[in-house]
Amino acid sequence: MTHDIIKGKWKPIILWQLSKGGFSLSNLKKSIQGVSQKMLVQHLNELLEYGLIDKTINDGYPLKSNYFLTERGKKIFEAVSIMQSVGIEMMIEDHREDFLKAQGLL
Repeated sequence: MTHDIIKGKWKPIILWQLSKGGFSLSNLKKSIQGVSQKMLVQHLNELLEYGLIDKTINDGYPLKSNYFLTERGKKIFEAVSIMQSVGIEMMIEDHREDFLKAQGLL
């Protein structure tokens, strides 16, 4: 079930970014290299439907939304974090530190 909720290229990355705190849509897009606006909005809407994230809308013009992890999202993020740690350990065992460094993971 968890895998079905977070499957896809961008959802784990979105959760990872939101674990650092709230982000506006534009700042979230800037922080995730390579994601299109359309794909980001699609995944944000799916994560909203699952209750993993929520958003606040600030009054004023232009309207600004701020996305953040819910308690449910924080629990799912724990699973993503464990998976990340295990993956890093395996890559180190396989002597792939150069790849990890290039990705900013070491």
